[in-house]
Amino acid sequence: MHIPADLKYTPSHEWIRIEADGSLTVGITDHAQDLLGDLVFVELPEVGKELAAGQEACVVESVKAAADVYAPVAGRVTAVNAAIADAPESVNQDAYAAWLFKLAPTNAADLAGLLDAAAYKAAVDAA
Repeated sequence: MHIPADLKYTPSHEWIRIEADGSLTVGITDHAQDLLGDLVFVELPEVGKELAAGQEACVVESVKAAADVYAPVAGRVTAVNAAIADAPESVNQDAYAAWLFKLAPTNAADLAGLLDAAAYKAAVDAA
């Protein structure tokens, strides 16, 4: 299981890259894509949508199941990765390159509640 040390994580298996401008890039972890199996569909959020922390942001569907992807913190969707909608299997190929959406956080202090790589690995191992 690959868990990059430079990212943040949620217990619900989203990864978060904090960009230089303070925005967040969000995707699902390698562990999540492995549990789901081959992805066949991704429903992305609308740009401009305001999300509460923990609110469903989008949906990923595999041959096995559908899973919600949640906003790691409150914020506004600033971009979506439209290429993922056309090629959802790219998440299976490299979950950390295949981002789903970008978020402008409402409160940067909320980022302190995200997990680091070690805490995320411990949570996955304990499950």
